[in-house]
Amino acid sequence: MKLAADIAVAAVALLHAYFLVLEMFLWDKPRGLRTFGLTPEFAAASKSLAANQGLYNGFLAAGLLWGLWLGGGGAAIKIFFLACVIVAGVFGAATASTKILWVQALPGVAALALVLLA
Repeated sequence: MKLAADIAVAAVALLHAYFLVLEMFLWDKPRGLRTFGLTPEFAAASKSLAANQGLYNGFLAAGLLWGLWLGGGGAAIKIFFLACVIVAGVFGAATASTKILWVQALPGVAALALVLLA
């Protein structure tokens, strides 16, 4: 069960590293425009806000990787950062797009459940 939990935590960390790349570097590029359904004008106007959001996603990924790096002693770190992922996903779903609930919060919930069961 611990291996499954660690794989799930790593997957959530990788998702957030991908979100960092999308929001910090690809926001106003074709991939970012397609992913977020943006117009070039809106992307240009909101680029710095997206980069800030991407940086926060990077911190979530870093925290999850830190928890994995600590091994058995990292359970509390993984739980904390997974809770942050879930809260951010629920808030994003409530304020921006319900898609965020499925893309961010649900993987966080699954990983958290596995960590708690491990």
